[in-house]
Formats: sequence, C-alpha cells, structure tokens
Amino acid sequence: MITSPLFSGKRFAVLGLARSGMTAAEALLASGAYVIAWDRREDPREELAGRAEIADPMVIDLAGLDGVVLSPGVPLNTHPIADRARAAGVPLISDIELFAQARASLPAHKVVGITGTNGKSTTTALVRHLFDAAGVPTLMGGNIGLPILGQDPLPAGGVYVLELSSYQIDLTRSLACDAAGLTNITPDHLDRYDGFDAYAASKARLFAMQQTEQFAVFGCEDEPTCTVQRTEQARRAEARAPCVNLAEWAALQPAWPSLQGPHNLQNAGIAAALAMECGLSRDQVLAGFASFGGLSHRMERLGEYAGVLFINDSKATNPASTAPALAAYPPAPARRLHWICGGLPKGDGLEECEAHFGNVAAAYTIGEAGPRFAELLAPHMPVQRCEMLAEAVCRAVAAAVPGDVVLFSPACASFDQFRDYEVRGDTFRRLVEEIAGRQPGDPDNCGTKVTA
Repeated sequence: MITSPLFSGKRFAVLGLARSGMTAAEALLASGAYVIAWDRREDPREELAGRAEIADPMVIDLAGLDGVVLSPGVPLNTHPIADRARAAGVPLISDIELFAQARASLPAHKVVGITGTNGKSTTTALVRHLFDAAGVPTLMGGNIGLPILGQDPLPAGGVYVLELSSYQIDLTRSLACDAAGLTNITPDHLDRYDGFDAYAASKARLFAMQQTEQFAVFGCEDEPTCTVQRTEQARRAEARAPCVNLAEWAALQPAWPSLQGPHNLQNAGIAAALAMECGLSRDQVLAGFASFGGLSHRMERLGEYAGVLFINDSKATNPASTAPALAAYPPAPARRLHWICGGLPKGDGLEECEAHFGNVAAAYTIGEAGPRFAELLAPHMPVQRCEMLAEAVCRAVAAAVPGDVVLFSPACASFDQFRDYEVRGDTFRRLVEEIAGRQPGDPDNCGTKVTA
C-alpha cells in the first residue's frame, strides 16, 4: 500500500467506499490521518468502524477538513456535496490526487498519464507492457486495474502508468506527469458536463498540470485534440508537445498481432513516444509491441472456431470507439465481417461508423438500440434484428464461413442488459465458446426475423 507521512494528523472525509474509496480510506488511515468515512451500504461502513469515524459528509460540518475524497462516479454537476464542500472551502479530490501528493515520499520514479475518449485503456496497458517486457519495475492503475494506492510502492527507477478519465482529472490538482498522452476527444459523458467544450477542457487539465519541461504527445486526428496540442506546444520547449508520428511505425504494424487497425497504430505510436521518453530504446519498444497480448474486451482475439475469427470489443461503448474496429477489417477475397452491435445508445446515430459500413457483410442488432440501428444500417447491409446477444451470436455463427470475422463492437453502453461492459464481454466470450465451439447451427433455430 502507498502511504505518506504528509497525511499524518490531517483530516479527510471519504464519500463512497467502493474499491477506490475503500483503498483511499485504508491508505489514509495507514498514513496516520483522521478519516471520516461514509457509504450508503452498511458492509463497508462496518469494515471501517472503530478505525474511522462513520458519518455522512452531507450532514457533518466540513469546515477544517483537508479534503473530501470522492469516487469518480459521483457527478460533480448534480451531487450536493460539491456545493457543500465549496461553501466550506474544502477541496474535492480523488485517490489520484492523494497519489500525487504522496509522490514526494516514494522512491525516485516516473509517472506516465494517459487520457482520451477512446483508446486510453489499450494505450495504458501497452505502455505498462513495454516497461514490464523491458524489465523496468512498473505498476498500472487509475481507471484500469487495481487502485494505485492499494499497490506496493515501486523501487527506485520504477514507472507508474495511469489511465485517467475526465472524472478523475476533475478531482486532481497536482499530478504533474513526467510524460502524458492524449489519444482523442470525441463527445462522451456529456450528462456530466456543461457541453462538449467543458468535457474537452477537463481532458486538457491533465496537460496544464505538467511543467513546461515535461513531455506530452497527442493523437491529433481530431480538432479538439489538436487544440490542446497547440496550446501546450505554445507554452513548452521545442518538441515537448508533439503530435504522434504515425509514419514512423506504420510499415512495422503487421508484425504486431494484437495491435491491428488504424486506431491501434495511433495507440502504439503514443505508447512508443511515452516509453521512449521514459528511457526505453526503439528495439525494446518493437519487441514489446510484438509480444503484447491485447486488452480484455478491447479488440480482444477470442480465437478461431471452424476458421472463423471472433473479436470481443465490448469496451466500445460509443460509435466513435466502434469505428476503428470496423476499419480494422476491410473486405478481402476470403474474408467477410459480421458485426454485432447495440445496447443502451448514447445518441441517435452511427455517423462516426458510416465511413466503414462498406467493410460489413452483415449486421446483427441487439438491445434497446437494436430497432434504431437496424433502421440506420438496412440501406447499407443485410441486418438481422436479434434483441438478445445469444441470438446474435447464434445467427452470426450460422452465417459465417471460414476466413470470416465475427466482431462484437456494440457502439453502446451495456446497462440495458448487462451490469457493465466487462460482464457483457465475458458473456460474449462464453457464448462464442458454447455456440461457435459446436458445429455451425441452422439460422432458423435462432428464432428471429431477417431484414434486408
């Protein structure tokens, strides 16, 4: 566990005792802080009873606290804790801000921070893999994996690799990353912000927290990202805020089996720039790219059954995230793409995907978005309305022939039928094993209507 003597004797409230909140509370207690903890659930409160004061920050006087630690899931634009803390002059922070403050107590290290609407998880996991493969002590945390405070500190020379959502950046004040990357900025989470500009500004704060001599690299495939890059380039020394150089890596990409597609070329280019900034050689980076196994639920190769390749892209929760997955499989003489999509829609369209509709041989729509997606896709490709994921897998398996690809890239949130994208992806994996692992079925047994 990461602790710091800087917290000793200070007073913090922790609101929300899920994984990151409970870890923050434990780290503060181990550091000698006074902790006031609260969660609507009784079990986590009981876990801290006797070691922390159990009280609701919405009821107690917040004056004099050194911070209120919030879960990133607490909406700052609607939750009343924001106004209460502001009135009391108390900062709202996250476990990432606690880590930033604890850095002074850790052995010499570097921190790599990665954000963006899409691609940040793959890029984060890839950067961690590059260091790990090169024998550099490394930990991954933030919006991926285990809470960073709950992991043992690295020895001198280690690298902490953090995936950072806009929610976490909103609650962070002093994280000056030694190297930081921005994959892209496209509309998402707009229910939490006062418009797209405010969301983009949240992403930009990660780079504003850096010092002028520190390094940042940018995807530069969309104008909001280019705007952040130009701002940072203007305030930093030459070559300290470049756009990623994709041409440097494009010819080598076929040798990286888990990094196919134009989006993964960008992810790899950003990861390479960050890793090389922190000391890795080009040869170490290339070796790491070749051995990278991919990220669960993000363009994850589940394997081939009867010559058909199955790809789990459940983490694609919006059309902008699905578009690169479609682009990764252009038509080939012996390959057709079967696309399973749908869920809880985040909008009314699939505009970001339209340029790649020609890659799709057939679509299988599911969930709440199914009828609307079928309506949008029917003029461009055969569509089967399936409603449930099991039926879509059954129909795709029945239609696919050796050499084809079945891609599950929903372009939607999971919450209409599944708890989260991980459960949804695990369900797809299980269905592929159960259905595709058998002989291809009769499409009539899947029980749905085909719309051309």
